[in-house]
Amino acid sequence: MYTIRNRFRGYLPVVVDVETGGFNAATDAVLEVAACVIEMDEEGWMSPGELVSQHIEPFPGSNLDPKALEFNGIKPDHPLRMALPEKEAFLKICQPIRSAMRETGCNRAILVGHNAMFDLSFVNALIERTKFKRSPFHPFSSFDTATLAGFVYGQTVLARAVQAAELAWNPDDAHSARYDTERTAALFCQMVNYWHEVAGIPESVQLNH
Repeated sequence: MYTIRNRFRGYLPVVVDVETGGFNAATDAVLEVAACVIEMDEEGWMSPGELVSQHIEPFPGSNLDPKALEFNGIKPDHPLRMALPEKEAFLKICQPIRSAMRETGCNRAILVGHNAMFDLSFVNALIERTKFKRSPFHPFSSFDTATLAGFVYGQTVLARAVQAAELAWNPDDAHSARYDTERTAALFCQMVNYWHEVAGIPESVQLNH
């Protein structure tokens, strides 16, 4: 019998994608955040769990690069976005993560992302800017699916890595936080399960050790 707590040394993997108004976490707006908790069964197989997403209001004085908005297709002032202020939106993102941590006995969540340091830098900037208390995420550790996919499939671009893993990819849905998170979660689980199938899980992570 295996537990996700033992599999990742007390960390709960949570796939995160942010869509932003640029590349500078200190100055550019966070516009969308999505997160997907990763689950594991008693035999050690991974699967994507609950996925949550929020549209976010640009923080006062934040930068919105027109090129970034053209790339992700977000219209920050669209009346149907129903965006929330940063702190309120992030609280909603964190609620199911905290619940999953309690259920699994994990100590911290660890961000899983495609080019994870980009997403983590924006998450950390939001946390600091809003003085958010008790973030579930480790402040600097992460799992990067771009690195893992480069190792497993020889592909580092998300679309190509997903297709190399023989998973579905719809370019029309790409660059929304929700879709990219869902696909990244599927990719992460596929790679971890592939390793599980080929090499097994070390005995040291079994429940009785």
